[in-house]
Amino acid sequence: MSQITVTPKSKLPVAIIGAGPVGLAAAAHLVARGESFLLFDAGHEVGSNVLIWSHVRLFSPWEYNIDKAARELLISHGWVAPNNSDIPTGLEMVEKYFKPLASLPEIKPFIHLNSKVVAVNRKGLDKVKTNGRDDLPFVIHVEQNGDRMLFEAKAVIDASGTWTNPNPIISEGVWTAEEQLFSKQIFYGIPEVLGKHKSRYSGRKVLVVGSGHSAINTLLELGELKEEVQATEILWVLRKPKLRDVYGGQEQDQLAARGALGTRIQELVESGKVKVLTPFFIQGFRKNEDKIQVIGTLNNERVQLDAIDEIISNTGSRPDFAFLREIRVISDPSLESTLALAPLIDPNVHSCGTVRPHGEKELRQPEKDFYIVGSKSYGRAPTFLMATGYEQVRSVVAALVGDHEAASKVELQLPETGVCSTQNGVSCCGTEVKETPVTHTKVVSSCCSSGTIPVASKSSCCS
Repeated sequence: MSQITVTPKSKLPVAIIGAGPVGLAAAAHLVARGESFLLFDAGHEVGSNVLIWSHVRLFSPWEYNIDKAARELLISHGWVAPNNSDIPTGLEMVEKYFKPLASLPEIKPFIHLNSKVVAVNRKGLDKVKTNGRDDLPFVIHVEQNGDRMLFEAKAVIDASGTWTNPNPIISEGVWTAEEQLFSKQIFYGIPEVLGKHKSRYSGRKVLVVGSGHSAINTLLELGELKEEVQATEILWVLRKPKLRDVYGGQEQDQLAARGALGTRIQELVESGKVKVLTPFFIQGFRKNEDKIQVIGTLNNERVQLDAIDEIISNTGSRPDFAFLREIRVISDPSLESTLALAPLIDPNVHSCGTVRPHGEKELRQPEKDFYIVGSKSYGRAPTFLMATGYEQVRSVVAALVGDHEAASKVELQLPETGVCSTQNGVSCCGTEVKETPVTHTKVVSSCCSSGTIPVASKSSCCS
């Protein structure tokens, strides 16, 4: 009679979901700790989500975009790092960093591409059962080329991101039949306006929706297109009450490229090449022959935008929890972020582009040894940076191997954006704004980085 071999839970690998920057960083940290892992990604190559916006140049230089453990592992194999001060495009991130890292012998054999995780559960239990739960391994249900495969793991790190789950354009956040009707005329993300999508937008009336860096990149390229084809008409709708808030810290931003985005979009708006409607709340759509009518409110008055040819939606993304239905996960009810992060990143309170250092402790879920990291840990909040995710997985991996001292020593240095809202002398981070009698500028004890940072009057340090 044959015997069934059961692998002890402690000998099982750690499962990582998502082969983007944070998932690959998690793999590098596990390698550094001598831990086995399996890395699953639905795409056909690593960084597949980044390749969707491969033409876009980041606002942060390589210094902030390469994980420390990944860098050390790469260098040990003779890799030559890019110049720290150079600013990569999405394609350069994949070609110069992700692919070399994924090709290393310590990592390549354990990557499963074209592998969509469709469910995660505890072996033999649904989420209702509690007794003995923590002692059981996880089961990862994966669809590979049409087949369902099962893998066991002692821990799970979900770094699947949010990019492929865009928010709808309707201000209420609900997908409607009307919006889906115009799917061929709506682009969710950052199109290659000056590249492969040029003919789609050239000479057309284009509506851009959103107020973040994605929208700014889209608008700047449309502005260049209008220089070539004057008939191109650009409309920009956003919900922020003050357009000034979109411009960011500009020259006060510690990332020059990020600050320059604000300066350039301000110049484009002031040139008159972009018609701005704010605060504008989209309520619905109508079809008029091959054109789109957009119905909404502007300053609480009903407005109809006629004869729109194309819409570009840059309204952010949301996390997908569908495959985690049998895992005990808690998210913030408004942001859908990891619960403990919500007070630090809530855009209703903070204008900050950074967040206090956080790690394994803040990322814990009721399900032991299950973590959501990266942009997905931020839910719908828009302020995530790769460097934040790298520190998250360093701390999580340290905890998984029992190095709780290293897990608790979380350090994160992010460049300030130079903008933070203030009310009655208190910044959005809850710190008091104090006048310094010597310089007559304001100094805020920063909740986003150590020390104090002098900033211009009416500004604060936190964003």
